[in-house]
Amino acid sequence: MIPYDNPHFDNHEQIVFCNDPNTGLKAIIAIHDTRLGPSLGGCRMYPYASFDQALNDVLRLSKGMTYKSAITGLNFGGGKSVIIADPRKHTSEALFRIFGRFVNGLNGRYITAEDVGTDLQAMEWVRIETKHVVGIPAYLEGSGDPSPVTAHGTFVGIKAALKKTFGNDDLAGRKVSVQGVGHVGYFLCKELHENGAKLYVSDIDKDALARVVNEFNAKVVGLDDIYGLDVDVFAPCALGAIINDTTIPQLKCSIVAGAANNPLADEPKHAQALHDKGILYAPDYVINAGGLINVATEFFHAASDIAAVKTERIYDSLLNIFDLSAEESVSPLFAANKIAEKRIADINFTKNIFTRHTKNRRG
Repeated sequence: MIPYDNPHFDNHEQIVFCNDPNTGLKAIIAIHDTRLGPSLGGCRMYPYASFDQALNDVLRLSKGMTYKSAITGLNFGGGKSVIIADPRKHTSEALFRIFGRFVNGLNGRYITAEDVGTDLQAMEWVRIETKHVVGIPAYLEGSGDPSPVTAHGTFVGIKAALKKTFGNDDLAGRKVSVQGVGHVGYFLCKELHENGAKLYVSDIDKDALARVVNEFNAKVVGLDDIYGLDVDVFAPCALGAIINDTTIPQLKCSIVAGAANNPLADEPKHAQALHDKGILYAPDYVINAGGLINVATEFFHAASDIAAVKTERIYDSLLNIFDLSAEESVSPLFAANKIAEKRIADINFTKNIFTRHTKNRRG
């Protein structure tokens, strides 16, 4: 299937297919929109079952980054990359350096960072070949692992959802189920536990589960059982498309709010289904924006406390979205999209006005 025919193709500006037989690199870089600035988004390494599955993922993820930057007030566009490989078997300096050369060839139109399956070491290897990478180690003047910041933004967003649903944002005694307790999920569990929440967790990684059980007194549930738990908050923190026609009927939670990108298999349809069921959904690209805020701050060499301040604003951003959703009787995702799209349109209009005035002066 060529990209133009793909159902997730949304007028993407550029799609780059990367191949290197020597290292085995097979990757896709997708640039969705650069009207606000150069595209910024992480590099995901995952053993996709097919090329089409990888293409679907990178197209959806890159579009999500456009909206994430727009609604967060950042001057970046949306981009993403995926490497089709198992990170446990195929991570190597040679592969990531070749990937870095492909990124460098885009001359700054795409800035990469870590994501699922990649880490600081991988980004350090990429940095050897290109300056267009963020989320690098602190000793290279980077901001380090963005996971704790992503987790904190998600934590703040959960509190906003509690405030909207229950009238207060106190987590003491609240039941929260967390799907995926890797980097971000672990730090989210830590904050939830420290604030008195009762945790239910699932993951394919037994070591990761054992860690949160030992440290945060979490209760492990089955991979399929996580959906039907009677909890206050369901926090998906693993891969996307887990909110779908099969899982929505099982949900007994009051809130869906987690760090996973694209948790809705069909965004308009399943956002509305949650809304109709009376479940408050915190749009993924709003609640999980902490990591993007962190690496954007690194890009501009700004003080780390600026990222902390901007991440705290996720609370108010979500409350505004929830209020607009209620006022217009639309899903929170529809409300968030409306706000993000308006910012992009307003900035583009301003640029067009400036361009016309400049041409007139020159003429």
